[in-house]
Amino acid sequence: MSVAPLSAPDLTDIRPATGRFAGGVHYFPVRVYFEDTDLSGVVYHANYLRYMERARSDMLRLAGIDQRAHQESGDGVYAVADVSIAYRRPARLDDDLIVRSHVTTIGAATCAIHQTVIRDGEIVTDGTVTAAYLTPQGRPQRQPKPWIAIFKRLAQGEDLSS
Repeated sequence: MSVAPLSAPDLTDIRPATGRFAGGVHYFPVRVYFEDTDLSGVVYHANYLRYMERARSDMLRLAGIDQRAHQESGDGVYAVADVSIAYRRPARLDDDLIVRSHVTTIGAATCAIHQTVIRDGEIVTDGTVTAAYLTPQGRPQRQPKPWIAIFKRLAQGEDLSS
């Protein structure tokens, strides 16, 4: 059995999906894998929250919000403070899904993002996640002003991809 050499061609252009913005809304692709499903062959309910988390993380990264730098510097972190979710239709193995994320409410220390998981134009799951910006000790604190400005632009439907 031959193994491909570690000196493969230049792969620097291969990156994980980050989704894209259109009119202040972030769209993030997800494929359903076998590990995502339960014994009945549908996506296990908790995995929709994972899809939504990935989409939010990539939305923030693409918008220029560097959560990791703030965490590593000890400035603060986001934590989910509230989740409301409704399951409409089951997703199944190999389904191609899109997670649509839109900022709806911005507070001094919080941001609410409505997220919809869509398959072929139909809503599979939708919900709203409120994240709170916390000190390293876990107390709410004001979000960085530049981040609030980004959230306001997104909430107003501004396209950040241009």
